[in-house]
Amino acid sequence: MEYSPKSIESKWQNYWVENKSFEPEDDYKKDKKYILSMFPYPSGRIHMGHVRNYCLGDAFARYFRKADFNVLHPIGWDSFGMPAENAAIKHKLHPKKWTYENIDYMRDELKALGLSFSSEREFATSDELYTRWEQEFIIKMYEEGLLYRKSTTVNWCPHDLTVLANEQLEEGCCWRCGTAVEQKEMPGYYIAITKYAQELLDDLKTLEGQWPSQVLTMQENWIGRSEGLEFDLFLSKESKFKLDKQFEFYTVFTTRPDTIYGISYSALAPEHPIVKYIVDNNLLPENKINSIKAMQKISERDRATMPKEGVSLEIEVIHPLTGESIPVWVANFVLASYGGGAVMAVPAHDQRDFEFAKQYDLPIKQVIIGKDGILENQSEAYTDEGELINSESFTGLKNNKAKKAIIYHFEQNSIGKKQINFKLRDWGVSRQRYWGAPVPFIHCDDCGLVPEKLENLPIALPDDVEITGEGNPLDTHPTWKKTTCPKCGKEATRETDTLDTFVQSSWYFLRYATDNKVWEKEGVSKKDSDYWMDVDQYIGGIEHAILHLLYARFFTKVLNDLGYTDSREPFKKLLTQGMVLKDGAKMSKSKGNVVDPDSIVEKYGADTARMFILFAAPPTKELEWNDSAVEGSFKFIKKFYERSDNVTSKGIENFRNIEHSTLTKEEKEARKKVYEALQKADDVFNKTYAFNTLIAASMEAMNALQAQKNELVWAEGYYILTNILEPVIPHTCWDLADKLFERKNFSSKIEVKEEVFALDSIILAITINGKKRTEVEVSPSATKDEILAQAKEVASKWIDGKELIKEIVVPNKLVNLVVKG
Repeated sequence: MEYSPKSIESKWQNYWVENKSFEPEDDYKKDKKYILSMFPYPSGRIHMGHVRNYCLGDAFARYFRKADFNVLHPIGWDSFGMPAENAAIKHKLHPKKWTYENIDYMRDELKALGLSFSSEREFATSDELYTRWEQEFIIKMYEEGLLYRKSTTVNWCPHDLTVLANEQLEEGCCWRCGTAVEQKEMPGYYIAITKYAQELLDDLKTLEGQWPSQVLTMQENWIGRSEGLEFDLFLSKESKFKLDKQFEFYTVFTTRPDTIYGISYSALAPEHPIVKYIVDNNLLPENKINSIKAMQKISERDRATMPKEGVSLEIEVIHPLTGESIPVWVANFVLASYGGGAVMAVPAHDQRDFEFAKQYDLPIKQVIIGKDGILENQSEAYTDEGELINSESFTGLKNNKAKKAIIYHFEQNSIGKKQINFKLRDWGVSRQRYWGAPVPFIHCDDCGLVPEKLENLPIALPDDVEITGEGNPLDTHPTWKKTTCPKCGKEATRETDTLDTFVQSSWYFLRYATDNKVWEKEGVSKKDSDYWMDVDQYIGGIEHAILHLLYARFFTKVLNDLGYTDSREPFKKLLTQGMVLKDGAKMSKSKGNVVDPDSIVEKYGADTARMFILFAAPPTKELEWNDSAVEGSFKFIKKFYERSDNVTSKGIENFRNIEHSTLTKEEKEARKKVYEALQKADDVFNKTYAFNTLIAASMEAMNALQAQKNELVWAEGYYILTNILEPVIPHTCWDLADKLFERKNFSSKIEVKEEVFALDSIILAITINGKKRTEVEVSPSATKDEILAQAKEVASKWIDGKELIKEIVVPNKLVNLVVKG
């Protein structure tokens, strides 16, 4: 048969659609597998990263279907977000039109790859029904105190009239228009993820061995649990007067209470209330005020990578134990989002504090000594273990014991307390843009902030807007935001903020798990969720290892507490695939190194694209694009398809009755290689994910088949190989399995036959006085005497005429003969 990928692939893709081959079954008594790849943003075209992600997921789904599991393998579209608005500005298109046209195009691209998605559960997060249930969750979270509104300082672009995330700043300017960003106090909505911080941290232990250790570590570090001492630093009398008696003290947190006697200054974040008061009231010289304002315009993330910089605030606080006066500075390395935005600075024992002290010639007081004793002219902070010095009654204690003793002293004297802090901050979900899910709240002059009634959901976006890039179109719409208060019925206004798109991607897996009929009436079904959740295998890029996975874990716990699901963790197993590179760099349009998947499919067929992407590298490693390797994958598939002519009707009828003991050496070797590939398949899909090794084993099996001519062995080989390669090259395997076996080899798990691994003989090395000279082939059942007799015969030229001193047989390895003379 001649291999014609276009006709073969078109035939089976149409068959799968017509027969709904990949829809999950309603039989909830059957063992299930929920296979999910992170869903795409509908940007217009798929790229090779998409191909790798979805081919990996598809391989799992196809493998478990053939193993008789009930498989849910869905696809959807993460369709809200800024790129649609940017495209609307650029192309003069409505974001909705742009988005859904892209979805139609990308759906066809994915179909062309032969991906076995459930089409009936496909959806986009911008669908109004999805928004409806999400808005219900938001309202219930508000009622439970898990969502709140507060004012905070944000990055504000005065040209585009929008809030920018830290990631959208470029050297303090708007990434789109280049305008200098201002810090502006604005109200926004926040989800109280910090209430779940400890549980999110603790439950990482349940994922050990199932998630990459690197991802678990990244999550742990992002949550950032730390134990320490929290206490107040009181302003000196003069400083209180300077601040118009508006402040008495501020609170600091430290994980190093053992170094408290080494405080030589204190530092505040540029956004700290005291700093803002000083700036707003011009309580410093103009040059200092301007320096602080410049610092405030730079995002925390950018400041973290800059040289240490600060300004003396010309105020002092009192050391809580010694009563000494401590100067207070504003410093760019202090984070407003952690520990109250204030630190006690101990430059002798903290590198960050040390660098700042050196920059501004501030005192450095050593209070812990190691084996080298007191350090003169320190070149860096001393951060190792040691013994306290210059620390009053605590002098002489080991610093680890001193931590507990000093915390106890603070608590006994009611001047501080032991505190657990997290780096994790509550999640700001407000966005001042049009193309997002509306926040379901109403502002009433009499009732304040009021959730919309559930029966009035969804609050849908108006279609008649013009996207200009200046401000939020919902704010200026003539009618949309005008409504009535759900409580009192008086005139009121809708909230014009929309939700962060991370919200939509934090629970989408529960939408997939709900049958369509139930979804339309009830939303997330607990019955369906109890069957399908947790996701058995999740696949996605390492770049989502922190925020997306953390938010998804959080939402699952919240929806569990709200009664929507019994699941507490969304994803049992996680596979993070590596990037696809070309010429050593990540593929991108700006680098001009993008490979269009459509062109590969057009030239070689979808199966070639799939085989290459799974064969070129282990899935967790980076994959370097290689044109010749693509050609090599095509040649193998072509050979595999066309050599099926060697499978005869006689072979098909009789291969189950092969008498292994009667086969030739080549025939036995071919069977062995085929069954080794079968064993590899089970290992790959359940443990290693190393699809490249499965493909390599199948190639070896194909080579071994070609070395013999037994019809039965050929038939058995294709019966097994079309089964195990179906997840990789499905069109080819469906076509061959259909023509040769009526696809009966897809209906159940193929058992490994141990007889094929039985050895007819084993090869033992022969060493003379420890040096290898030759080999001997013996029966696996040969006795020691029989082995020695054969070995001496083979090694006669090295031992004849010499005295044989010692004869050693190491089973299954070697024979060592020690001679003299």
